[in-house]
Order: sequence, then structure tokens, then C-alpha cells
Amino acid sequence: MDAKSYRTYSNFLRSLSLKLTRFYYKKLDKKFVVYNKLKGKGYDPVTTSDRAFEKFIRKEIKKKFPTHQIIGEEFGKEISNSKFSWIIDPIDGTRSYVSGNPTWSNLISLNFNNKPVLGLANFPKLKKFYLNTNKSNAYVYENGKKKKLKVNKKINFKNIKLAAAFHGWLPITKQIKIKNFLKKMQFPCFDAFTYAQLAEGRVDVVVQCANKIWDIHPLIPIINAAGGIVTTWENKDAVLAGNIVVSNNISNHKKILKLLKPALK
Repeated sequence: MDAKSYRTYSNFLRSLSLKLTRFYYKKLDKKFVVYNKLKGKGYDPVTTSDRAFEKFIRKEIKKKFPTHQIIGEEFGKEISNSKFSWIIDPIDGTRSYVSGNPTWSNLISLNFNNKPVLGLANFPKLKKFYLNTNKSNAYVYENGKKKKLKVNKKINFKNIKLAAAFHGWLPITKQIKIKNFLKKMQFPCFDAFTYAQLAEGRVDVVVQCANKIWDIHPLIPIINAAGGIVTTWENKDAVLAGNIVVSNNISNHKKILKLLKPALK
């Protein structure tokens, strides 16, 4: 994409973040209904708010860019011949939303030729949002001000702050193979909120399992623009989603991948 396109789409996302926060406090800051997608075979909650948010986001995108493709967690795909596609996670951290934890967010990415180029992580309860404006600049917007995002590249491996969550996807038989990694774990992972902390330099490594494209695509361009590294556990393109590693520098990234490698066997 050229510079003009980056401005057009990043301005749209910045405006959309404000609309989403207003929409939440006007329409959704009240009682909601929770459903279990797994219907007794586990617990994967979805709320009436998830669906309302996604409908609102789709409507805003269609008004401005009617030919673009849209892929959302709750309502699936709207396919066209456009090279542009929007990936939506209406509420990332639904468990946090249900329990009253304010760290949930709205995640949206703009993909061009199937690659995430812009990402938005909007936190209505925290009244701030994270957005990259091009390949090399990302910001956190809060209280009418913006601050450039930059990972803390100087932290060495011995002193890293590592946040991780397996969400039940990594069995004990695999975990016992990565004892040295488990010893490095210090903090829980609160979904996109923890990735945002890494982009601000507050956390140095984030590791998760079983991400869907709407969980990770919006975060990839933000983290890359802040100077971070994002791959799968197999060191493949994070666009594939699945098991994800995000690090503050390439040296620490390689060392984390090495610690995780036994779990891949």
C-alpha cells in the first residue's frame, strides 16, 4: 500500500475506535446474555455483546468500503474480488468481558493480499486504543494524547518478562518436555492486552496457543511497527495463526523458540 492508502485506512480505524467506545457505553454497558459455543463439551463463551459489536463494525466498514471482504469471528465470511479484507474479533477476551475484567478489546485488521497491514486494538473500558499508521509507526491513544509504541529491545534473555497462556491446548505430556520454558513464565496472558503491553515495552515475550486469525492478525502490524518479532512456534509466518510467539528482539525470540521446540515433537 502507498502512503495515501495508509492515511485513509488508519484514519478510518482511528475514527471507528471512538465510535466503538461510544457504542459500548450507549448500547452495551448493561446486562447481556452468555452462550456456550461448545454446548457442554467445554467452555467457549460468546455474548450478545460480541454479536452486537460485530454487526456494528460490519455496518461501518460496508458504509465506507462496500466492495471489501469481511471475515468475523461471529458471522463468518463475506467474500468478494477485492484485494482488501477486514478481520474482526468483536470482543477479544470474552471471558474477561463476562467476569467484569476491563482488559477485553475490539480487534480489527485490514489485510491487503491476505497480509495484515493495519491493526486496531480498542479497549473501551480502559478508554484507550492501539493503532499502527504504517509499517514503522504505531501509537497508543489515551486521554486525547498519543504515544509512539516501542518494544524494549535492550532487555537480555536472563531478565525478560515472559507472559504465557496455553488455554488448555497444550497437554501435560507436552508441558513436561519444556520445563526450562515453564521456569521462565512469570505472568499470565490477558489476550490482546498483554500483546499491547509488549508493544509498550512493559512485557518482553508473549506465548499463546491456538490463536485464530482474528486473534492475531490485528496485532501483527502493531507489534511489527513497534519493533517486535511475531512468528508461530515453528518460526513460520504468524499470519497462519495457531501457536504464537512474540518477542522484543530477535535474539530472545530464537531462544524462546528453542525452549519450545521439544513440545512440537
